[in-house]
Amino acid sequence: MHTMWKGSISFGLVNIPVKLHAATENKDIKLRQLHKECQTPIQYKKVCPVCEREVEQEEIVKAYEYAKNKFVILDEEDLEELKKEQEDKAVEIVDFVKLEEIDPIYFERSYYISPNDGGSKAYALLRKALQDTGKIGVAKIMIRSKEQLAVIRVYENTLLMETIHYPDEVRNVLDVPNVPAEEKVVKKELDTAKMLIDQLTTEFDPEKYTDEYRSALLELIEDRKKGKKVATAKEKPVPDNVTDLMEALQKSLERAKGDGKETKKKTTRKRKKAAGS
Repeated sequence: MHTMWKGSISFGLVNIPVKLHAATENKDIKLRQLHKECQTPIQYKKVCPVCEREVEQEEIVKAYEYAKNKFVILDEEDLEELKKEQEDKAVEIVDFVKLEEIDPIYFERSYYISPNDGGSKAYALLRKALQDTGKIGVAKIMIRSKEQLAVIRVYENTLLMETIHYPDEVRNVLDVPNVPAEEKVVKKELDTAKMLIDQLTTEFDPEKYTDEYRSALLELIEDRKKGKKVATAKEKPVPDNVTDLMEALQKSLERAKGDGKETKKKTTRKRKKAAGS
């Protein structure tokens, strides 16, 4: 597993040399843009609209736009020095909190943490302490020129670091348009909605959820590579245009019950088949 960061984590006087590894990966299918006429990949060039010419990399500087067309130029040396000052610091756990106290809206990216040379004992100590207390650590870390707020927790016997957003990075929920005010809910509709939720409630199994669009796109790509004629999938039945809320809930409940019976039948058939084999 590729190491993307090396450093240390400290809590109190305990220092743990560690490595970070990306815990997730983006499996989006990247499509290139080609010139339709000759099927050549399109190039993107950096052009100055005032000088009307292409600009080389060594001619480009970084700046902050503090007002419309007003910039503060930042030297690359200053940025590198500032970055190094932060990266040289150990990742210090400043607080311990309960995981349920952090709303999921704050979570950003996940990284596995492995011990570096000589860090196994301290790594195991922090892992056991977090497991026994049921707490997670809150820390700061510098990753790719950005200071990140992060939490450290145990995931399947491995320490996991998750970067989280700062409060000012989460937009104010009051700015969300057209959110209805508190309205009186009809009891019959509420009871039916609860029944529907109960009917669809199950244990979370991540393996049952797949990216159907990505699978279909990969299949399409393979068919095109082999020169096969691509068949158009049949359209799914269009649901009834139900405008009555109660009727929509009732239809959803009936459909959920039907799906549940079908799943039980399939499970029973599988068990009988396994028993007979």
